[in-house]
Amino acid sequence: MKVNLSQKERMLLEDQKSHEEACIVKYTNYANQATDSQLKAIFNASLQSERTHLDSINQLLSGNLPQMNQQGNQQSSQQNTNQGTNQNMTTGVHNLSDYDMCADILMTEKYVSGAYDTAIFEFRDTNVRDVLNHIQKEEQKHGESVFQYMESKGMYKVQ
Repeated sequence: MKVNLSQKERMLLEDQKSHEEACIVKYTNYANQATDSQLKAIFNASLQSERTHLDSINQLLSGNLPQMNQQGNQQSSQQNTNQGTNQNMTTGVHNLSDYDMCADILMTEKYVSGAYDTAIFEFRDTNVRDVLNHIQKEEQKHGESVFQYMESKGMYKVQ
């Protein structure tokens, strides 16, 4: 299905694309730096999802609606084309503690989810809104998995 984007919609997608690229860089770096194997697994799982998000945003920017399967996962013919795109980029910070990485990625996911919330309301096409809403829910799940990890390790105290 073809999608016609307004200039504002295109600009919002470009912003989301840069957010997804930043998440890919962070998750790649943090998965390599994490000392706990459970945390590495969380970061790697989220990394794969972020790559799919980037692919979906790129499809929308190309004027195509990404296909969604019955489980709600996004699929595309280009799914793995962006995997190496940003792996050479660095965050500028090395040797962070597991806590510091978790705190940073949780803050990042909160921001990215909020940006999707704003973008969703700016799109005319219900199908595009549905794609963005699906991505936003996955971003929230990423944050939830990090939050649960932090809480289980005594890094995050709910008061």
